Amino acid sequence: MITPFGDRLADAVTRTESALVVGLDPDLSRMPSRITTDHARLRTRDAAAAAILSFNEQVLDAITPFACAVKPQIAFYERFGPPGLECYERTVALAHGRGLLVIGDIKRGDIGSTAQAYADGHLGSESRHADAITVNPYLGSDSVRPFLAAVREHGSGLFVLVRTSNPSAAELQDQTLREGHPLHEQVAALVERWGNESRGTSGYSSVGAVVGATAPERLARLRELLPHAWLLLPGVGAQGASADDVRAAFDGSGLGAVINSSRAILYAAPDKDAADWARHVAAAARDTRDALRSAASRASRAT
Repeated sequence: MITPFGDRLADAVTRTESALVVGLDPDLSRMPSRITTDHARLRTRDAAAAAILSFNEQVLDAITPFACAVKPQIAFYERFGPPGLECYERTVALAHGRGLLVIGDIKRGDIGSTAQAYADGHLGSESRHADAITVNPYLGSDSVRPFLAAVREHGSGLFVLVRTSNPSAAELQDQTLREGHPLHEQVAALVERWGNESRGTSGYSSVGAVVGATAPERLARLRELLPHAWLLLPGVGAQGASADDVRAAFDGSGLGAVINSSRAILYAAPDKDAADWARHVAAAARDTRDALRSAASRASRAT
């Protein structure tokens, strides 16, 4: 029997004592100099992909003791064409080999056969497939159904964009509907409904919500609207949110939320020439994990 993603995530957070998800968003201009030099100064897409894979492998070695999952953002790989996509899949497999869950940040949203093709390409049982992916629901329920079918078939997970962390999110997501509540709350209600069939023994479903940590005033309300959904919170670190900002996302057991940090961890070294750059990555991951532990503990005491 396939263990549903919601339960696997609960197990990973409990086992690692960490709610940290490290975003794997490789930026060649910020990588250690010795990696970019080793790959022919990145003159070809193959060389760029090789540099990214080398960087990711060393990052994974550094952060694995401190994270429950990683989140590669596919755009950073797609821009290098077929070699970049191969690098993405190899990165997913490398993370699985280290016992980490993988959330593929693909933000796909389309209808009919196109949505089905995206679901077929990104969710499955092979090591190259992510355990969960992000999806954009703003085309409505029919754009999400193929992904929900993959959740049932493969025990995969979804994180649906509900209230994102970018500065202009309010232009659409906070608009008030005729019923008197904002649009993102309508999407939250759909997410809770979509997850009903995939609720596991942990009490959480395999259909979660992306909720930006940069709008902490929204978190308590969304936690209330999404009692059975894992919340994936980007925005801690480089985007300005702190571990304390996400405290309301945790339940009384310290579960229910995982927090993504990317640039603040990947590029924690003081400069690209630092010989011990991986040590700085590990220290940043450890410190973020510890701060999130403290926030979850305070949340537990408050309930």
